[in-house]
Amino acid sequence: MKITLKGKKLKNSRESLFIEYYNGSLIDESGKRKHRRSFEYLNLYLDHSSKERKLQNQNKENLELAHNILSIRKSEHLQGKYKIANTRKKNTNFLEYYTKLKEERFESKGNYDNWDAAGLHLERYCPSHYTFEDVNEDFVRGFRRYLDQTAETKSHTRLSQNTKHTYYNKFKACLRRAFEENFLDKDLRKAAKSFEMAESNREYLTMDELEKLARTYCKYLQLKNAFLVSCLSGLRWSDIDKLKWYEVRDEPNGCKVNFRQQKTKGMEYLPISQQSRDLMGIRRGEFDKVFKGLKYSATYNAELLKWCIRAGIPKHITFHSARHTNALLLLTMGADIYTVSKRLGHRELRTTEIYAKIIDEKMKEAAELIPELNISNNG
Repeated sequence: MKITLKGKKLKNSRESLFIEYYNGSLIDESGKRKHRRSFEYLNLYLDHSSKERKLQNQNKENLELAHNILSIRKSEHLQGKYKIANTRKKNTNFLEYYTKLKEERFESKGNYDNWDAAGLHLERYCPSHYTFEDVNEDFVRGFRRYLDQTAETKSHTRLSQNTKHTYYNKFKACLRRAFEENFLDKDLRKAAKSFEMAESNREYLTMDELEKLARTYCKYLQLKNAFLVSCLSGLRWSDIDKLKWYEVRDEPNGCKVNFRQQKTKGMEYLPISQQSRDLMGIRRGEFDKVFKGLKYSATYNAELLKWCIRAGIPKHITFHSARHTNALLLLTMGADIYTVSKRLGHRELRTTEIYAKIIDEKMKEAAELIPELNISNNG
């Protein structure tokens, strides 16, 4: 493992110091190389706003302290490598360690929220005084059993299969990191089998339903336009919500949206139809939001359902249904699965294959729509 001190530039000419743990790379199931990195933020900063002596002295002290911590971390790594007992790490509080990992994910809201929700259940299961000395195979199996048989939502219902899968995976990620940083002598992730993902119901609109919706009144025009753009382009709510005009490129051969996906952080270059561009409206300032005033709220969600009811569509449609609609319409109209996968920004083809499976099921249902013939060969 390579352990190095690094800095991250912040606003106001400040720099946050952190330690990077680089544990090499591996090839994942899709054939892509993934680098295994983790970070420890030190809460130490360098201020480059002026050359004032007092500020420079403070920077020097913080940098020296950071280098001292780096030396300690390298020493701890060697202790683990050569099986030298590290009492300090063994006595580290497990829940505090989990919280530290959670806070490292603060910049990614969706991931942070999942770590936070999983942490609430971990707090209910794990005694507050537990250290890594207490974390063993029985502890791991016990938490899985708790999620499966005891854990409840805020409304006192049992956790769904996919929620259990998500929470347990955050717990396993914590165990992996703890093992890599020598808080654990043993990789405990295999002590209990992971939860399988359940196949979720992907509600979507047919082309006829989409046309009905387009002709129907919606109380909030920005909601209507944004939803239709999502149906036509496959853009996620999170990407439409933050979309700014500098990301929309009006070019002679058509319009493209060049943006970084909120969910995967991957850079995307997505051609969109002229109708999608028209629904975005008149271009404003480069850093203005395209769908100004759009917001995620109970009011907007309720209006989306009312809009569908007015259009005579008896389905529980959410904004994410627009993305499902785009995928299924493209596949139905003959687009190949690789193109659809690329347009949706899926990292793995198997994610897109779920939509192909839905189409296959609908084809089978359609085969049974024609009633049986009363066949006779009598003269």
